[in-house]
Amino acid sequence: MKKTKVAVIRCETYDDQQVLKSLRKGIDLLGGVSQFVKPGEKIVLKPNILVGINAEKCVTTHPAVFRGIGQLFKEAGAKVYYGDSPSFGKAEPNLRKAGLKQVGDELEFILADFDAGREVSHKDALLVKKFVMANGVLDSDGLVSLAKLKTHGLVRFTGAVKNQFGCIPGILKGQYHVKLPDPYDFAAMLVDINTFIKPRLYVMDGITAMEGNGPRSGNPKQLNVLLLSADPIALDATACRIIDLNPEMVPTSKLGEKANLGTYHQENIEIVGESLDSFIDKKFKVNRTAPVSNKGNQVMSFIKNKITPRPVIDKTKCTHCGTCVKMCPVEPKAVNWVNGDKTKPPKHYYDRCIRCYCCQETCPAEAIDIETPLLGRMFFKS
Repeated sequence: MKKTKVAVIRCETYDDQQVLKSLRKGIDLLGGVSQFVKPGEKIVLKPNILVGINAEKCVTTHPAVFRGIGQLFKEAGAKVYYGDSPSFGKAEPNLRKAGLKQVGDELEFILADFDAGREVSHKDALLVKKFVMANGVLDSDGLVSLAKLKTHGLVRFTGAVKNQFGCIPGILKGQYHVKLPDPYDFAAMLVDINTFIKPRLYVMDGITAMEGNGPRSGNPKQLNVLLLSADPIALDATACRIIDLNPEMVPTSKLGEKANLGTYHQENIEIVGESLDSFIDKKFKVNRTAPVSNKGNQVMSFIKNKITPRPVIDKTKCTHCGTCVKMCPVEPKAVNWVNGDKTKPPKHYYDRCIRCYCCQETCPAEAIDIETPLLGRMFFKS
């Protein structure tokens, strides 16, 4: 079996020239940019913009990585477009707040339409045979995924595969959490998105990663690494090994291999560039247990409710903004105002909660953490 390549490149700063040099080295190790684009093709850069926020918060793909990849593809003759669908709000203001719109304007990249989409069929999907996909993705010749290395409550880790969830426009993303509350079904959907889009190249910004309460409220952690590959499963698995997380704990690993999206087995991955051992951080804060499935019956749902990590509001940090209530995708709401009183923090109703963690992902005050109930701590410890 021919091994899949993952380029692992040391980069200790977001200096534009240093990042460009490192990205060029990584792409050259994969065979050069001509392997991924032909002159005149319309290529969409898809960064991770969970929400528009200063890049120092480590929530989004850094503008220097966006700039560097865009320059390399522009040099190769591509017509460079870019976009993402954030958790809420239109794409353009969020891209501006994240510092990407300014780079796009400077380099004359074109803003693609990620606010609206149209339905497509995917007959070879593992689970989801139809999607509404962003117009900007469908109207392109190819996509380059620019992920951010971060922790994630539902699927443990958000990287190359999950980044394409942002190709689903706007509030439609919340509907998938409701339809697919089981983490493994949700992961299968993420794999299906990737096998439909078939991005040309995956790049991961791990110069500064996010540990702990990701993907928005965690803490920046310097890892000094950029990763590049045409195989998203191998890239994510390599990033997992850097943060000492077994790739098998990430649901997209096995499902991605099943769908022929890539491989997570170390013996089938060729690391090019730097030695992987020089980046491994065993103190990186991430949940190293597998997500709990709730498929089957009411008994399983009851057990999951008692053992699965759940979102908890820190009342001392809560600003009563109501974002968590707005973003909760279930009806009746699993987090809501008590008797309509907006002078006090909202309350979680865990019997309704599907553990999608949308409230935790989008809380602007970083007031929601993920905590494991006592029974869950006893279960996982055993």
